[in-house]
Amino acid sequence: MRTIACALGRAPSTVSRELRRNDGLQGYRATQADQAAWDRARRPKPCKLAVHRALARHVAIKLKRQWSPERVAGWLRHTYPGDMSRQVSHETIYRTLYIQSRGALKQELLAHLRRTRVMRRSRHHTQKTENHGRIIGTVSISERPASAEDRAVPGHWEGDLLFGDRNSQIATLVERQTRYVMLVKLTGKDTETVVNALIKNARRLPKELYRSLTWDRGKEMAAHRRFTLATDIQVYFCDPHHPWQRGTNENTNGLLLLQGSSTTDRGKR
Repeated sequence: MRTIACALGRAPSTVSRELRRNDGLQGYRATQADQAAWDRARRPKPCKLAVHRALARHVAIKLKRQWSPERVAGWLRHTYPGDMSRQVSHETIYRTLYIQSRGALKQELLAHLRRTRVMRRSRHHTQKTENHGRIIGTVSISERPASAEDRAVPGHWEGDLLFGDRNSQIATLVERQTRYVMLVKLTGKDTETVVNALIKNARRLPKELYRSLTWDRGKEMAAHRRFTLATDIQVYFCDPHHPWQRGTNENTNGLLLLQGSSTTDRGKR
């Protein structure tokens, strides 16, 4: 099983779950497993925080203390190991707040998030017209190696842009294992400027400390293939409208904005 996981770039536990979920009388059949996955995805799923009210109260208390959804999810895993009824992922917390069943977490809790928006808006709705468009040749975050997912080794980074006053911007880069932060000053937000700055920054680090970069689907990374050719660093992209899949970077950006809220305007994103 470990050999299969290594070949696929997945954790052994992921392969084990897939086999348990789809191992029938005739063994594992890829076609049947794929169809079953589609069937499960189409089934409506109740919001976990709407069903488990005690869990929702735990989450609400922590959010009121200015905890990020990532920190809340981590605390639940540490406090209730093995008890999945008392655990919830940070993505579920975000979805509950911004998308589905808002009554499960009161809307006033939005004020306690580090980025106070009434709605969690995608780049499609918030970026200026010149930043719209589809990025060619993206590699999904689902293809990211297992060593990045479980933070087993350093060198896997998450990145984003932050915008400030007077049309200023910086790139924020956070290393997933150590949470080390690098800030890259930018003279513009177009893809050539951003990618050139990221290439220059990447060349300052040893190869073993910069193995991959995860970004969301902002148009500033349209030239991602040039970055990869210049640095031999693969760029992985979040699913559309799922920027919270870069949870380490999202949380760090929130802390940076708290530190410099008088000069930084995230609302332009």
